[in-house]
Amino acid sequence: MIIGGGILGTSISYFLSFLNKSMKIAVIEQASKVAFHTSGRNTGKVHAPYLYNPEKKKLFAKAAFHGYEMWEEYVRLRDLPFKKDGVIEVALDQKDVGVLEKYLRWGKQNGLSDSDIKLISSEEMKKIEPEIKCQAALHVYKDASTNYSILTDSIMKDSKENGTCFLLNSRASKIRKENDRWSIALNDGREFHTKFLINAAGGEAINIAHEAGIARNLTDVHFRGEYWKVPKKYNNLTKTSVYSVPEFPEYPFLDPHWIIRVDGSCEVGPNAVPVFSPYGYSKSENIKEFVPKILEMLGSGARKTIMDRQFQELAINEIQSSISKSKMINRVKRFLPSIDAEKIIRRGTAGIRSSVINENGKFVPDVILENDEMSFHILNYNSPGATGALPFSAHIVNILNKEGLLRNESPDAQCGPWKFSEILEKMGE
Repeated sequence: MIIGGGILGTSISYFLSFLNKSMKIAVIEQASKVAFHTSGRNTGKVHAPYLYNPEKKKLFAKAAFHGYEMWEEYVRLRDLPFKKDGVIEVALDQKDVGVLEKYLRWGKQNGLSDSDIKLISSEEMKKIEPEIKCQAALHVYKDASTNYSILTDSIMKDSKENGTCFLLNSRASKIRKENDRWSIALNDGREFHTKFLINAAGGEAINIAHEAGIARNLTDVHFRGEYWKVPKKYNNLTKTSVYSVPEFPEYPFLDPHWIIRVDGSCEVGPNAVPVFSPYGYSKSENIKEFVPKILEMLGSGARKTIMDRQFQELAINEIQSSISKSKMINRVKRFLPSIDAEKIIRRGTAGIRSSVINENGKFVPDVILENDEMSFHILNYNSPGATGALPFSAHIVNILNKEGLLRNESPDAQCGPWKFSEILEKMGE
């Protein structure tokens, strides 16, 4: 049983369905479709691994590098949207230039070639993208745009063809261990039993882990990323999406980007507004969850975080960017001065990212994998999670097999266009 029908849970079901033909696999997803929340509410970018420290985030960097190739192959096979349009990361001062030089080194260490990534001057940038104002920029050619909702839906259909059952509109309301199996009660009164549970529930993953008696020392904080849709008159302002160097990388606060979607439309976003629920899109949901979430945070390591003055200042700044459109648009005007906030009047779709905080009050930068003999929990699976979802899922399935938690019946199976053993070989396993 897999809890979570986001891009990760769906991809795990995909590989399990090819490797274990006799195994009964079910995916519980509370929304009406897969990838309804975080997986389908992001920028839609297939990221090159230049932002990830090759020592501290080696697994994520590898997954992103090979995930790009796997998605490119998969969309070609299924005729799905995929646009190789690159991305530009701009430096607005000399300190930022030093960060870009570091990103360039990381990108090369993570497998990018000279033709994939290049550091360019402001003069070179003017020739390529005359509307962009910067001191220097990192032009990443191996970056793409797609629609992860469409990709996840296709992966789900492949998994279903192999016998996986997807229980949509179904929320796991109560989980308990009964002897040698899990009892999972759903919101509609049904109850299911399974010998093994995989927790890939995204924003709910910490709560489910706690119910299973796992990772009690960790808690999470939720951030709503908001977007503004840009009128068509700006759609050709740049050929490429534009990011700026984050000022506080140790916090999950990102300066809004200039995003070109796979359909050619443009947006400004996201910010990172603290909310009190993984579904905190509305005021009513946040009010309902405010007291229990605050109490949970005060009783955990998150207490140190929310009492930290810098965190408070950054959080207030993000809240202001939610209230004031011009405050958010002005962040992008620093490198695209010709855009006018008055012309931007439509909000885009918001998404929520959940970040894990440890007992010391620090944001955990990497994915966390926890298990016991009857369950496996994937916590803090954030960016570039969608990019690396396919190879990372294969990695998870291989861990389950190596540790004897779930045996693969056909470890060298052909999984759609890929041989499972070849994916693992690329991941260094």
